[in-house]
Amino acid sequence: MKFIVSSTYLLKQLQVLGGVINSSNTLPILDNFLFELDNNHLTVSASDLETTMASTLDVESESKGSVAIPARLLLDTLKTFPEQPLTFVVEDNNTIEISSNHGKYALAYADGNEFPKAVALEDPSKTVITGDILATAISKTIFAAGNDDLRPVMSGVFFQFSTEGLTFVATDAHKLVKYTREDVKANQVAEFIMPKKPLNLLKGILAASDDEIAIEYNDSNAKFTFENSVLICRLIDGKYPNYEAVIPKENPNRLVIDRNQFLNSVRRVSIFSNKTTHQIRLKIAGAELNISAEDIDYSNKAEERLTCDYQGDDMQIGFNSRFLTEMLNNLNSDEVQLEMSMPNRAGILTPVDGLDPGEQVTMLVMPVMLNN
Repeated sequence: MKFIVSSTYLLKQLQVLGGVINSSNTLPILDNFLFELDNNHLTVSASDLETTMASTLDVESESKGSVAIPARLLLDTLKTFPEQPLTFVVEDNNTIEISSNHGKYALAYADGNEFPKAVALEDPSKTVITGDILATAISKTIFAAGNDDLRPVMSGVFFQFSTEGLTFVATDAHKLVKYTREDVKANQVAEFIMPKKPLNLLKGILAASDDEIAIEYNDSNAKFTFENSVLICRLIDGKYPNYEAVIPKENPNRLVIDRNQFLNSVRRVSIFSNKTTHQIRLKIAGAELNISAEDIDYSNKAEERLTCDYQGDDMQIGFNSRFLTEMLNNLNSDEVQLEMSMPNRAGILTPVDGLDPGEQVTMLVMPVMLNN
């Protein structure tokens, strides 16, 4: 088995795949990349048993075969090469030899047949979506997903496909984000919960891509096919909580404010808040928003006044500043609207402008008890 490939081309593909590999694996074979050669096509795979990703590269070769090559060692070696062709030759003594312009490097390899095979999806449903839309949907929601191992369903992003549009939801019980696209539709109704790791990988790869991505899914697995790569992952098992029930419908109090100004104020004031609760107080009266925080243990306190557009009764409401900052950071509109009903009911944050047609973002943040 022998093939010739460009060093930077190979490195670029392997760095993406390297994101799949865990730093400590129970199975030693998972610390390797699987190289499968079929004449001019080289398929490289990486897996952590839950998520498997494979990319197909064009190489110069007239042979076939499969070997598993240590990932860390190969990546560290490739990073040091300037652009040049590398020749890989599998030798008889169980090593693979890489020849560059200046030298030779031998790595021990494992048998390719020991590498776990990717799951084949049985009678999957299929939806096609463009890369940048999927990447936006992931980055708009993934930050709100929880990290609680006791509630695994909340540690992923809920995909809800229907003939009317696509909805992506993430929540950790303190904050919730619902992202909807009405300009992209699925041909049948489906819902599944995607784990964070494959979503983070997809987000990184697809950020600037206009290519079509085919999403195939059944009850247990999902498969994403794009350009020359395939990603297959196991879905999170369980029923997603009824998120519509927690979004308050009647919100008579509406605040519209410049997003950057609001974000900077919350950031500044939160430095003076209690280090465990991160509590800040919003006091709204007339066209004035008063943001304050106080850390009684250290006698630190801060207060800022902003002008805003407000309709509703005067009120005071407390929020965790970390959640508010994350949400405001994640929006890219000039102005945001905060809708509230009572100091003990969730606030709804939505962008006023800067959305594509058919795109909707709703962010919900739970209040904290104010200690007067």
